[in-house]
Amino acid sequence: MLLHELAETSRAVGAEAARNAKISLLADYLRSLAPEVLPVAVALLSGESRRMRIGVGPAALRELPQPAPAPSLGVVETQDALTALAAVHGPGSQGERRTLLAELFGRATTQEQAFLGAVLVGELRQGALDAVVADAVAKAAGVASADVRRALMFRGSARAVAEAAMSGGKEALRAFGLEIGRPVRPMLAAAAPDVATALDRISPAALEWKLDGIRVQVHRNGDDVSVFTRSLDDITSRVPEVVEAAAGLPVRSAVLDGEAVAVGPDGRPLPFQVTAARAASRQDPERLRAEVPLHVYFFDLLHRDGKDLIDLPARTRWDTLTGLVPAELRVPRIVTEDAADAERFFDAALAHGQEGVVVKAPDAPYAAGRRGAGWIKVKPRHTLDLVVTAAEWGHGRRRGRLSNLHLAARGEKSDPAPWVMLGKTFKGLTDELLTWQTRELLDREESRDAYVVHVRPELVVEVAFDGLQRSPRYPAGLALRFARVLRYRPDKSPAEADTLATVRALAPDSL
Repeated sequence: MLLHELAETSRAVGAEAARNAKISLLADYLRSLAPEVLPVAVALLSGESRRMRIGVGPAALRELPQPAPAPSLGVVETQDALTALAAVHGPGSQGERRTLLAELFGRATTQEQAFLGAVLVGELRQGALDAVVADAVAKAAGVASADVRRALMFRGSARAVAEAAMSGGKEALRAFGLEIGRPVRPMLAAAAPDVATALDRISPAALEWKLDGIRVQVHRNGDDVSVFTRSLDDITSRVPEVVEAAAGLPVRSAVLDGEAVAVGPDGRPLPFQVTAARAASRQDPERLRAEVPLHVYFFDLLHRDGKDLIDLPARTRWDTLTGLVPAELRVPRIVTEDAADAERFFDAALAHGQEGVVVKAPDAPYAAGRRGAGWIKVKPRHTLDLVVTAAEWGHGRRRGRLSNLHLAARGEKSDPAPWVMLGKTFKGLTDELLTWQTRELLDREESRDAYVVHVRPELVVEVAFDGLQRSPRYPAGLALRFARVLRYRPDKSPAEADTLATVRALAPDSL
C-alpha cells in the first residue's frame, strides 16, 4: 500500500467538515488495508508516529529535496524510515538525521511531502487524531466506539488497539485492562473562560488548584515505583522525590494521578519552564534535587491494592485517596455549588502562584484520554495587542503562505529598539486568515531571506496567551507561553499597541 493513498485520504478527511463524514472516509480506507499495513497507517493518521521523539522540527523541513514525480513510497517503509530517524542519537546525529530525512522526502511526491511534514511537526489538520481515528476504527471493525476508546485508554497505543479491533473484535478489545507498570492515558480537561461558566456546566462541583507543573502518573507495585508523564514517557530515574513520596504510602499497589512542581525556598511554585527542565534533565538527579526540588501533589487514585477504581465516581476515588495520601501531598480541593465560594477559591489559587482551577464533576468516572464534560479548567486569559514584524513561510498544507508570525511589543524610550520581540505563533489561523495575512504582509515587505519575510510594523494583532516565561532568546528576557491569534485589529494603529512595560507588569514575581 502506497503512502500516496494514505496522504490522499488525509487530505480528503481534512477537507470534510462533518465529523461523521470524516469517520466514514477513514473507516473505508482502514477496511482496504492489509493486516500488516493497518497499524502503521493508524499510527501515522492518529499522530502516534510523532510521539516517537524523532527529533525533527520545522527548521529541518526548510531545505527539502525536490519532490518525486510519481508515488513509490510504501506506508510500512515510511514508518521504518521514521523509526530509523528516531533511533539516531549521539555525536554526528544531526548530520545523519538530515541525510535520512533527505532520503525519505526525496522519494515523496509533493502531496506526500506535505503529509509527512505535517505528521512530523504536529500540524496534521485533518481532525483525524485519536478521537476521530478511534471512532473510524470502531466503524471499520464493526464494534462499539466505547470499547475502542476504553481499550485505547488502557493500552495507550492507537496502532495496537486498531490491530486488536480489526482482528479480534469486541473480545480482543475487552482483554485490555489496567496493568500496574503500564501507563494509562490521562484524563483531560475541557476549558471555560471563567468559574461561573464552569459552574453552569457542573454543579455542585469540586474545585482543585490547577498546578503549573508536569503531569505525573505513578505506579507502585510492592517496592517498585514507576513514574510516567502525560505523554506516557518513563521518567522514574529523574524524579526521586516523586518515587519516595509514592514509596512511603501505606499501600501494596497503587496508580496515582498528580502533578510535580518545582518549588522555591518559600514553597511557592517556580515557573513552568524550571519544572520542565528539571524533569527533562538526565544529569545527576540528586544534585538537581538539591538545586531544584520537586514537590508532588496527587489528585486522583485509579487503583489500590488489587482493586481498580477507574470506573467509580470521582467522590469515591477522592475519599480513598484522602485515606491513603497525607494532606501535604494532595491538591487542595473544595466541593461547592456557591459561585462566591468558587470565585474565592479561584482567587486564592492565583494568590498562591497557581495557574487557576480545575472544576470537576463528583460523580464522573475517570475518562482517560478524553476532554469530556467531567473536568473543566479555568485560567485567567491574558491578551495583548502586538505588532507583526516578520513572518515565516509555512510548510505542509501551509506551504506558499506566510504562517509563523513574529510578535513584538512597543518599546519604551529607554529600550534600544522601537519594537521588542516576545515570541512567535502560528496558532489560531484559519485558512481564510492565512490567505489574508499573506497578502497584507507581502504588501508591507521590507526584506526577506529563504525563510522569513520582514515587514513594516503596521499590522496590529490581538493575541491570547497563558502566561510569560523567561527566555534568553528574546531581548526582553521574556516570551509568551502558548500564544495564539484571536483577530487582527485594523482599528488600531501601531502606536496603540501594548508596550513592553504593560507586558512586564503581567509577569509573576518569580520572573
